[in-house]
Amino acid sequence: MKQSSMPITGMFKVSILYPNGEDKKFDMDYYEKNHMPMVAGFLGKNLRFYEIDRGVAGRASNDKAPFVAVGYFFIDDVAEYNKAIAQNLDTIRTDIQKYTNIQPVIQISEIKYVGYNKASKE
Repeated sequence: MKQSSMPITGMFKVSILYPNGEDKKFDMDYYEKNHMPMVAGFLGKNLRFYEIDRGVAGRASNDKAPFVAVGYFFIDDVAEYNKAIAQNLDTIRTDIQKYTNIQPVIQISEIKYVGYNKASKE
C-alpha cells in the first residue's frame, strides 16, 4: 500500500522549529541528509512522511526569517512517536550537536482541517 504524502484530518504533525538569531549555526545539508532520515528511521511505520523547510524571510521580504529551519514529522500515533523518541533520545541529542547550536522548539499538533485552493488546477 502506497502511503500518501499529503496531510489528512486526524493525522498528527510534529513541528521542530529552530529559532533564528545572533551566533546561530545550522548545517542544512547535514540535517537533510543525515539527521532527519535517521530520526525518520526510528519512527518506523508510524511515520507517514516528513518535510524540511528552510527559512528565507519573515513577514516582509526584507525581514529575517524567524526560524532558520523547521522539520516536520507526520505521524499517526503520538504515544508511539514519544516511545520511539525516548528510546533513541541520547542518539538524537548527540547528533543535534553535529548540525546546530540552536535549542529546537517542538510542538505536536493534531491536523483538524486540510483545505485546497479550488481555483488551482494541476
